[in-house]
Amino acid sequence: MTDFLVTLDLTASFDPAAADAEEDRRLVEALREGGEEAYETLLARFQQPVYNLVARLLQDPGDAPDVVQDIFLKIFRKISGFRGQSSLKTWVYRIAVNEAHNHRRWHGRHRRREVGLEECGSLVDTSRDGARSPFETAVAQESRALLEQALAALSPVLREAVVLRDVEDLSYEEIAEILQVPLGTVKSRILRGREALRAELEKRLAPAAAVRWAPQAVE
Repeated sequence: MTDFLVTLDLTASFDPAAADAEEDRRLVEALREGGEEAYETLLARFQQPVYNLVARLLQDPGDAPDVVQDIFLKIFRKISGFRGQSSLKTWVYRIAVNEAHNHRRWHGRHRRREVGLEECGSLVDTSRDGARSPFETAVAQESRALLEQALAALSPVLREAVVLRDVEDLSYEEIAEILQVPLGTVKSRILRGREALRAELEKRLAPAAAVRWAPQAVE
């Protein structure tokens, strides 16, 4: 009976956040030691999420592979400076957002070109379309394409706030750490970004099929 009670106590005391922090600590330590397996683990964990994030933040999603490569090179170079004051995910995303911002500035100075939607297929996730009919799949893909177009039309400041909150599902506190701005600024940008996104979506939809998407309140 005593052993059973001890088991219950140990289960009740499990802290997922502490477990994640310990996993981060071990991974960072292994990266600092130059372990090849640790680098593979880092890539398996973050490469696709970082790619999706960066592709939505750039003017030209076709530039995402090169930018993502630069991001991970920077992560590998800077990992010795990671102090654990934030989660590893927050730290990686901060580097990703900064690199996307730097690339946008370079892009604005050196070239002006538009990319057709057909070149941005990597942003559309079709992995769960297997159970849908071809018609349902086409409608779903068209809706996602409209959303990606509307996101791309937002200002970079509002777009990154909306993507980090509504696509990446990060907390306001995590976004504030990533963007290095006050919490109130994060909430303001998200609210303004959602309203701008609603307006952009309505412009792209036929009046008869316009979706009245009410932006959620920021608590």
